[in-house]
Amino acid sequence: MNGKMQGVTLVADWKPKPGFKLGSKDIEGRQTYLGSLVWRNPKLEIREYDVPTPGPDEVLLEVKACGICGSDVHMAQADKEGYIFYPGPDRPSQYSRSRISGVVIEAGKKAFDKRTNKPYKGGERVTSEEMLWCASCRPCADGQPNHCERLDEVGFNVNGAYAKYMVLPARTIWSLEPMAQRYKGDDIFSRGSLIEPTCVAYNAVIERGGGIRPVIAS
Repeated sequence: MNGKMQGVTLVADWKPKPGFKLGSKDIEGRQTYLGSLVWRNPKLEIREYDVPTPGPDEVLLEVKACGICGSDVHMAQADKEGYIFYPGPDRPSQYSRSRISGVVIEAGKKAFDKRTNKPYKGGERVTSEEMLWCASCRPCADGQPNHCERLDEVGFNVNGAYAKYMVLPARTIWSLEPMAQRYKGDDIFSRGSLIEPTCVAYNAVIERGGGIRPVIAS
């Protein structure tokens, strides 16, 4: 698919604080895992981009709904010295993380739909994970992709969803069709964009926290 699109883009200056040393995952002038120590004078601009082309195991998604995360706000917010508030991994880029839902427009030949176990045809309503895990490092193999050693994050160090189209790996895409069957007549894309933050809370409370248990008064 050819063409141009506009995207809301975070722009900032690479100005490491005195004493800052590049880490193993930092790229001079481009990416850091300690954003609040490096990026200064953030601002938002609307820029023009080529519509991206999906690779063999990727899908091209037309964004239908996108939420705003607190991290989005902190990446665009400066402290009194001009440095961004967000302390984690960051590369000024096309903006916003993966509170996304949309429609598959185009897909690579190796991009398979988990629900059907068949290649994407286009037209599927989907959402995506925010963390783009590699699927080949030890943490991924151990079932902890959020600790991926080659982790990318949508809207942090790869382009996000404040544009009409975006490319994502098929392995992080999930169908919204089961939800559409349950909530007939509702805005399925708005509901779909809330799946990622809901899963974050579920993981914290149920998976990591051990679930919700009754409190016995003494």
